[in-house]
Amino acid sequence: MAKHQFQTEVNQLLHLIIHSLYSHKEIFLRELISNSSDALDKLKYLTLTDDSFKDLSFDPRIDITFSEEGDEKTLSVSDTGIGMNQEDLVENLGTIARSGTKAFLGNLTGDSKKDSNLIGQFGVGFYSVFMVADRAEVITRKAGEETAWKWVSDGQGEFDITPAERESCGTTVTLHLGEEGSEFASRWQIEQIVKKYSNHIAFPIFLHYVKTEYDDKGKEKGSTPTEEQINSAAALWKRSKNEITAEEYNEFYKTISHDTEDPLMHLHTRAEGTMEYTTLFFVPSKAPLDMYQADYRPGVKLYVKRVFITDDEKDLMPTYLRFLRGVIDSEDLPLNVSREILQQNRMMAKIRESSVKKVLGEFVRIAQEDPQRWLSFVEHYNRPLKEGLYSDFANRETLLELVRFRSTKVEGWTSLAEYKQRMLPDQKAIYYITGDNEQTLRNSPLLEAYRKKDLEVLIMADDVDELVVPMIGTYKEVELKSVNRSDAGKDLEAEKDQEKDEALKPLLERMKTVLGDRVKDVVTSVRLADSPSCIVVDESDPTMKMAQMMKAMGQTDLPEIKPILEVNPDSAIVLRMKELADEDRFADAAFLLLDQALLVEGAPVQNPAEFVKRLNRVMEQGLA
Repeated sequence: MAKHQFQTEVNQLLHLIIHSLYSHKEIFLRELISNSSDALDKLKYLTLTDDSFKDLSFDPRIDITFSEEGDEKTLSVSDTGIGMNQEDLVENLGTIARSGTKAFLGNLTGDSKKDSNLIGQFGVGFYSVFMVADRAEVITRKAGEETAWKWVSDGQGEFDITPAERESCGTTVTLHLGEEGSEFASRWQIEQIVKKYSNHIAFPIFLHYVKTEYDDKGKEKGSTPTEEQINSAAALWKRSKNEITAEEYNEFYKTISHDTEDPLMHLHTRAEGTMEYTTLFFVPSKAPLDMYQADYRPGVKLYVKRVFITDDEKDLMPTYLRFLRGVIDSEDLPLNVSREILQQNRMMAKIRESSVKKVLGEFVRIAQEDPQRWLSFVEHYNRPLKEGLYSDFANRETLLELVRFRSTKVEGWTSLAEYKQRMLPDQKAIYYITGDNEQTLRNSPLLEAYRKKDLEVLIMADDVDELVVPMIGTYKEVELKSVNRSDAGKDLEAEKDQEKDEALKPLLERMKTVLGDRVKDVVTSVRLADSPSCIVVDESDPTMKMAQMMKAMGQTDLPEIKPILEVNPDSAIVLRMKELADEDRFADAAFLLLDQALLVEGAPVQNPAEFVKRLNRVMEQGLA
């Protein structure tokens, strides 16, 4: 007997499931049936495409048996699918390989109600059986192999794997139900759960039970072992939309996504003509936990004539729509389509192109007809749609209508179309500010003059904004202009006092000499109302945030981006500096004006220790 320890993350997951999903414990059966369906899908594909499996006797089915007699109640789910070998058992039932799941488990809140809503986003899977079972046994044999294996565990941290016997390939999971699970050793309970959660599974599910017969007077006259199919065994996506209830859509989504919550929306499309295919896409109500992980799990399954092909192909839909869950079923693709062929297949490219347009079109409809639901979408998926602005030029115009931004003028989210409607009659551009933190940006000195002139500025605090927004260029012939850049101030030049500007020239030259190569230039500002200084970048340079991002991505050979320091000609501090003869005190004041402007914009000061020394000297002089 080979004894194994569960991976640490599995123990965490088991504890979480047992304590957080108790009120939904019946989903263990949905998960087992879903696993069986996947195993049947995979073997069906091999029997159609792999010569070494073409002579295999394949009768795809799922069988459920139970025992309600005596003290020990059991429930078994058996399939004739692809099965597992010893290595598969360790990998599938003993470890969690994906880093996104590990990261999630390391950041659990400890609040069982909140955590239970998150579990489904990476798949409860097999481990949910320990909500109802004191012990689980798995006997399995992999297709094409002679040896069967038995996996046994009580879910307490260890599992055993030993050789076993099984006549044919497939897997049987037998649960020794505990007190909390004894209710599931019941024909009525099993039928209700299967019809609720798994009626759409595309393979027949048979329930085995003993049927008791009665005579006319109600007296028992005998019993017969009975086998009854308890699901419709029809691919839900192939049925007409008019025949499918909202509840059926929701339960199908939960099966393919392993989510515990209903989806936010769905889109069911059937294309006929030169190409025939069906798509059924869902948007989860909450963003998948691995959405920003490099190894995110794609959520769309590919079928050809209802034969499962793959659920591991990231190119079925564009990366920025990676949150979608669902099915693409083509009538025209070859069954033995490989990943390489798939990526170059013109038919698949057309299906993808058309599907993206349909999905975005549905998004536009919802944004217009159901703004509240669209705001729920934006809270979770606004950033990926912005990635689409960068990567999907063909659909950029549509995406521009869908993305939302924060603003200095309105609460919550706003669109570019709404901003354009609010523009002042003589306004020249759509203004925006980019950076790390929304609150920091709202308090930026760069916004002071825009507020004074009642000009709205969009607040862009997503890291992707720095890459995406400059590429947009214009929206309906109106230029998008960053207030972080030196040229944005030209729109405010009418307020510049030439006399004051001339009077400050000696001071500006003196400051530029003192600051040296820390700055590109020192100029008077038309943006500032209260603050003494601010920083901007030259219109030809990347922003400070962009420079930080590029360095984080490994571009270490970038030249240093030097900011332009703008000073407020009406600031008492600046005016006092004009009269300051002490060079040391002048230098302290000049560097502090620069460093405080950097800090306000969320940029790091070059030498924090020197900054503190200067600040202490100025405080000491001020308090003397």
